[in-house]
Amino acid sequence: MRYGAQALAALARALLEHSGLESDRAQVVADVLLEGDLLGHDTHGLALLAPYLSELERGSMARRGEPVVLNDRPAALLWDGGRLPGPWLTQRAADIAIERARVFGTATVVIRRSHHIACLAAYLRRATEQKMVLLVACSDPNAASVAPFGGTRAVFTPDPLAIGFPTAGDPVLVDVSASITTNGMSNRLRAEGRRFAHPWLMDAEGRPSDDPVVLGAEPPGTLLPLGGLDAGHKGYGLALLNEALTGGLAGHGRADPKEGWGATVFVQAFDPVAFGGLEAFIRQAETIAEQCRANPPRAGFGAVRLPGERALARRREQLASGVRLHPSILPALAPWAQRLGVPLPAAI
Repeated sequence: MRYGAQALAALARALLEHSGLESDRAQVVADVLLEGDLLGHDTHGLALLAPYLSELERGSMARRGEPVVLNDRPAALLWDGGRLPGPWLTQRAADIAIERARVFGTATVVIRRSHHIACLAAYLRRATEQKMVLLVACSDPNAASVAPFGGTRAVFTPDPLAIGFPTAGDPVLVDVSASITTNGMSNRLRAEGRRFAHPWLMDAEGRPSDDPVVLGAEPPGTLLPLGGLDAGHKGYGLALLNEALTGGLAGHGRADPKEGWGATVFVQAFDPVAFGGLEAFIRQAETIAEQCRANPPRAGFGAVRLPGERALARRREQLASGVRLHPSILPALAPWAQRLGVPLPAAI
């Protein structure tokens, strides 16, 4: 079933406002969550709204306040996010990084003690539309579900990293994790009694598994790092890079007491004008893009796509024809809508 994008944004905003968020913050969080669904990241879009509402109700996500500035240099900024809503903090950080990058060429904002930040790809278009390059990374020092390569006990979270950059046409939007799959998808499949199509997990004895039930066993299994059992050293290295950019630069992470579901966030913007120039950047980006698109596809592939190409096509189609929500999302929101007096949107 499909739902109007504006109606879904209005629903999310109203539920967040009724849960105590100020209107402008509720709007940003609603827009970021909806953007996740528009791009096809439906475990990290509006599927997160019900858990966010629960966090607000418990006080685990702060309703009010401002990030505390812990260090401020012209091109480097560190905040304590005070467990404020992650999408609002991250979007604000991206806007500041872009603004300062126009002056200094590049700028970085790191946030400790943010709440969860949803879909990383959701922040990229805002930068690429301004012909900027944006890099976003996050980790959750309060949880662990990914073992280091060669190990059997979790140390990391999936530790995602996303980068967006402009071309002559659609931007390239890369959103990857240091693990093969995510906790969100694992939780969804486990709730539905389903398995992964491939053995992307590992039980506590180090045996590959496709069953997300192993994550809740005792001792628990783990998500495999990107590259799996054979080449997982690559995902392991990516996770260590992510931890350095987030917890390391923040000076706050896995060495500190746990506070609950949250994130440490790294946001960096680059202005191509300050380097080789925007025209030269686009020329190089477009050349690579064309070489990828023109590459002869192997069997089973109709064409070689660029990262973000299908997501942006899906976004345009869903804005025109309605958003396809995962069947679990509105039932999870229905009790909140009833309690808070917010009507659910009708399908179109």
